[in-house]
Amino acid sequence: MKRQRIETEARERRERQRIERAERAEKRNVNLETCLSPVRENAQTNADDDKDIISSLPDSLLTHILSFLPIRDAVSTSILSSRWSPLWTLVPVLYLNQQELVERLFYEENAKFKFVDIASRIWTLRNAISNPIPPLHKLRIHWYYNCLPFYVDAWVRAANMRDLRELDLYLITSPARSQPLELPRSLYFSTTLVVLKLGVDIRLNPFSACVLPCLRILLLKRVTFANRDSLSAILNACPVLLDLSLDVKNNNLENLEEFNVTVFVATLKRLHLHWKVRPSSEYKFQIYTPALEYFHFNGYLNGDDVWGNLPNVVESVIRIKDCDLINDYAKRVWVLMGKLYNVVLMELSTVTALILCHGSNHENNPTFHNLSSLKFCGDIWHEWYAWQAVRLLLCRAPKLQTLVFERSFLHGSNLDNLNPCLEEPLDVPECMSSHLTTCLYKGFMGVENEMELVMQILKAARVLKTMKITSHSDLDPRNKPSVRMKLRKFQRSSQNCQIAFDEGHFT
Repeated sequence: MKRQRIETEARERRERQRIERAERAEKRNVNLETCLSPVRENAQTNADDDKDIISSLPDSLLTHILSFLPIRDAVSTSILSSRWSPLWTLVPVLYLNQQELVERLFYEENAKFKFVDIASRIWTLRNAISNPIPPLHKLRIHWYYNCLPFYVDAWVRAANMRDLRELDLYLITSPARSQPLELPRSLYFSTTLVVLKLGVDIRLNPFSACVLPCLRILLLKRVTFANRDSLSAILNACPVLLDLSLDVKNNNLENLEEFNVTVFVATLKRLHLHWKVRPSSEYKFQIYTPALEYFHFNGYLNGDDVWGNLPNVVESVIRIKDCDLINDYAKRVWVLMGKLYNVVLMELSTVTALILCHGSNHENNPTFHNLSSLKFCGDIWHEWYAWQAVRLLLCRAPKLQTLVFERSFLHGSNLDNLNPCLEEPLDVPECMSSHLTTCLYKGFMGVENEMELVMQILKAARVLKTMKITSHSDLDPRNKPSVRMKLRKFQRSSQNCQIAFDEGHFT
């Protein structure tokens, strides 16, 4: 009897628990249905009105979504309904790109609709709405073929400079219309402009009293300058500038007997300097950017360049073009390198490495005590012994951990003397004995000088863990097995080193 009573109580308890769980589940379903009912009702209402849910969103959110679309797609939404018709004109970003709006760029003369017609129509429809909210914040015009500066000038002047935050112009005129665009005066006094990017057929003519108090990013790509102080004037007008990109070629300075590249910007963090002007006493550098953290230089060095200290630079890309017009050119390259003594990540072109190698006998060449990653980029020629130049830089980087080679064909390599630069062998670099753990080679062709370079690294690196090699696309797949076999036979000082060649690994 006692056992039966216990079993009965247990069955009753389980039944009560089952009923309670069912009641709780039913209660949750009722609450959920109650919460969702307005949404379902709204969806049903929208369906009845031939509208979708997204159309019920506020204009500000819809225009924000449209700002991420190409202008062609944004304009296309106007045909959806009367609700969508004006929305694209309220987008605060306007990007007029000839490559996107014209299908056959270089056959535009025979096209039914030309870029100037399409862009003018878009601009007219947009300006049909007075005082749009939000106003235009970003204006980008990229006109790559047969640009007509008159129209661009009209579009820029029509933009409200009091609201514009970013202006990006890249213009290429035809030879018959060689007159570059001059920016309107109001641009040089904008109090809202944060980003200014100017490219090619634009003439920079700032006023001495101009001011751009909010400008943080400035890009000048092969623009022309009205006078020798045009660049200095606009840089002096930017008290909070953080990022400067300057790309200058010989033809940008044809009408100037003298030109000063004077960069005295205490706030600057990033500097891209592409100087493709042959060395001349009329063109000089004066660089003073003590807060700089990233430095990219590509081009020639002038004999009278003045470089301030760069103690905060932690990442640099140096691609020096060789020139025999300046005495002790290699010494001057070493002087520039000495300004980067605290760098952590460095990329050098193979031309730069060879120039440094020729100047390695100069005293007081710098040592990079903080350098942990070094990359060589460019072609490794058959005519010079690459390992000598590489080892020279490794001796200057006692704590190097990662060494990278990337084969690429850089333009402007005009070295006349490609003979080996060091006749006497150097001692094993300190980093090869205790720090270098990773070596990467991208674009490996398997030629003799590359094999020699890899062999020397494997032989000298005592703590190397990974040697990863990826082949160049021009390497015949039928030759890969023989290349892999040669790599496998190389002597390795590190017992833990693993070599990876494309998909294959071997220890």
